[in-house]
Amino acid sequence: MINQNEVRSVTTGEVRLSFVNLFTPRANQPGQELKYSATLLIPKHDVATVQRVFAANAAAVQQGIAKGYWPQGSQPKSVIYDGDGLRPQGEPFGPECKGHWVLRASSKRQPAIVDANMNSILDQTQVYSGVYGRVNFELYAFNNQSKGVSAMLGPVQITRPGEPLSSHVTPEMAFGGAGFAPAPAPQQYGQQGYGQTPQQYGQQPPMQPGFNQAPQQQGYGQAPQAPQAPQYGQQPQQPYGQTPQQYGQQPAQQSQQIDPITGKPLGGPVWGI
Repeated sequence: MINQNEVRSVTTGEVRLSFVNLFTPRANQPGQELKYSATLLIPKHDVATVQRVFAANAAAVQQGIAKGYWPQGSQPKSVIYDGDGLRPQGEPFGPECKGHWVLRASSKRQPAIVDANMNSILDQTQVYSGVYGRVNFELYAFNNQSKGVSAMLGPVQITRPGEPLSSHVTPEMAFGGAGFAPAPAPQQYGQQGYGQTPQQYGQQPPMQPGFNQAPQQQGYGQAPQAPQAPQYGQQPQQPYGQTPQQYGQQPAQQSQQIDPITGKPLGGPVWGI
């Protein structure tokens, strides 16, 4: 005689874990009982595991009939969903569920969690949504507010890491790999005059006229220019019509007429009177 309890118990091949709550119990819906849980993504190509799961489901349905939960031939609520189809709410499953059967298992007691070498896992960072492992669970018929088949979660063995399925942002994704370079400080409002071109970052401000020096007149729309010093070896600019004075040369004296008789300059005081 076949033991129906053994048929309803399944140890999977390698599956992927999603919605993992194996260290902290959570309620599936507000007001429900807190439970440890995990959603199993069972690859459809793992034929051996898939056959064991559906055989356990059939045994759980027969358990419900035997207990009078539903009549023979009825279709009670199932715990197994096609990841290529729709969720019970009507929306499609996520892309990670494609090509998988989806089954959620839960328990009031925390399951044992071990690694590939059967060592207990205490580091919670090693158990997350997206990790791969093997899971034991038992399918059973229930009859409370609704009727159907559910999965009781048993021991979990983590076999290898996987890409996290939860929203996980690394520092490289958030900030990039380059060093931080602060942007130039914005110029304060009112620092520039009306109609004046804003000063560029790193540019020296224009020279201001000296004390008692008149500012250089500019044409309409012309940008102000700083006074230029003469280049090396270049004579300074002289007023129009004036000969530049040589270095070390005395200023030219105005010529005067001399009286040939007295030898005195003409236009001076009268001598001998």
